[in-house]
Amino acid sequence: MLRIRLRRTGARKKPQYRLVIAESTSPRDGHFIEIIGTYNPLTDPSTLNVKADRATHWLSVGATPSDRVHKLLAREGLMAPFKFKEKPGEGAQTGTDSEPAADAEATDASPTASASASAPDDVEATEPSADADAAATPDAASEAV
Repeated sequence: MLRIRLRRTGARKKPQYRLVIAESTSPRDGHFIEIIGTYNPLTDPSTLNVKADRATHWLSVGATPSDRVHKLLAREGLMAPFKFKEKPGEGAQTGTDSEPAADAEATDASPTASASASAPDDVEATEPSADADAAATPDAASEAV
C-alpha cells in the first residue's frame, strides 16, 4: 500500500521534511518512489511547497496520506479538512455533555415534567431537621452537657 508521508531531512534540531510517496512498509527515511514537495516547520508561518498535480495523481491512484500530510494537503486545498480521531477516554466525556441536554428536552416534552418540578418541595419536607442531625452526633451531645 502506498503512503504519502514526510521524510525528515536537515540538521539536528533543524528539521525539514520532504513529502514523498513510499511503500507503507519502508522506514521513515528509507526507500521512496517520488518526491512531491517540501515542508519547513521552522519558518513563520511554516512553508509548504507541493506539486499539486502529482499529489492529486497519487491520491487518485490510491495512496493514503499520513495524518500530518492530510492536514498539510487540506491547508493547501488539495483535500477535505482533516478530522481527528477521538481518543477512547474523550468519547465518553463528550457523550455525557450531550445527554443532559437530551434529558432536559425529554422532560420538557413529557407530561410528568410538572410533577417532577414539584418533587423538590416534597423532598425538603421529608428531610430530617438540622437539630435531629446535631443530636445524633457525639460532638453535639458533649456540647449539650
